[in-house]
Amino acid sequence: MTVIASASRMPEGMNLEVRNIKFELSEQLSKDWLDNDPFKTAFFNALSMTFPDGERFFIDSVRHYKDEVKDPKLKKEMSGFFGQEGMRSREHLTYNKALCDLRGYSQEKMEGRTKKMVRLGQKKMSPVGHLAATCGVEHITAIFADKVLNGWMLSEVDPQMRSLWEWHSAEELEHKSVAFDVYIDIGGNYKARKLTLRMFTIHFLWNLLANTAYMLRKDKKLWKWSTLKSGFRFLFGRGGVLREFRSDYLMYFDPDFHPWDDDNRHLLENWQAPQKAWMVSLLPGGRVVRTK
Repeated sequence: MTVIASASRMPEGMNLEVRNIKFELSEQLSKDWLDNDPFKTAFFNALSMTFPDGERFFIDSVRHYKDEVKDPKLKKEMSGFFGQEGMRSREHLTYNKALCDLRGYSQEKMEGRTKKMVRLGQKKMSPVGHLAATCGVEHITAIFADKVLNGWMLSEVDPQMRSLWEWHSAEELEHKSVAFDVYIDIGGNYKARKLTLRMFTIHFLWNLLANTAYMLRKDKKLWKWSTLKSGFRFLFGRGGVLREFRSDYLMYFDPDFHPWDDDNRHLLENWQAPQKAWMVSLLPGGRVVRTK
């Protein structure tokens, strides 16, 4: 009897649980919640601004191939991917609205940058190009998730805010291979995924830094020496974005790359036990509610 290999390379035993978790973070979002540092806070808030439309784009890109994928394991993982991305899109939309209402930012302006990037991709690229873009950005977010769950930047922040970002990061790790496995299964090639990552990295970083600068400008902190110094260290210094992300980012350009080449399931195991405390954690101004 011939055994047909699964199109999915996600490790056996993993389950993409769709966690319906709701956050209320008004008190935290009203201030510079990350180390009382305007630049770091604006950078993470700018990340949140990319998620609602970005994650809807990822869902659409993968869902386009739902009928072409025949492997039952991968089809089940696609359903989990849709659910996880959808829940996080909802929570970041709530996060973004609260942030802008509290601090006088334009949600339309900041989220509009991602909308414009998505529309451009939809207009200029084929469905397989959309999927290649999803694979590339999922690689970037998986690196980010690994760093966050390793304690990068967020180890000392407010517990409720840390819970939001760790939940997001854990699910990014859980489903990091789904879009990639679909891409390989439908015949996507190395050259396209390599070029698409380069292109979308430029657009993604421009979007991120433009929104970071916008928020700092609105707060009248953009040109303060302390902000500029913090921003330089955060982006280029020891433990900063460039040094932390570079080697993992470049792994994607290996023709034989697969997201689970970096098997970081231990980070998920370390997260899953204490995360149960979210359901009963009540703090003034920050509430986590988990519903089924």
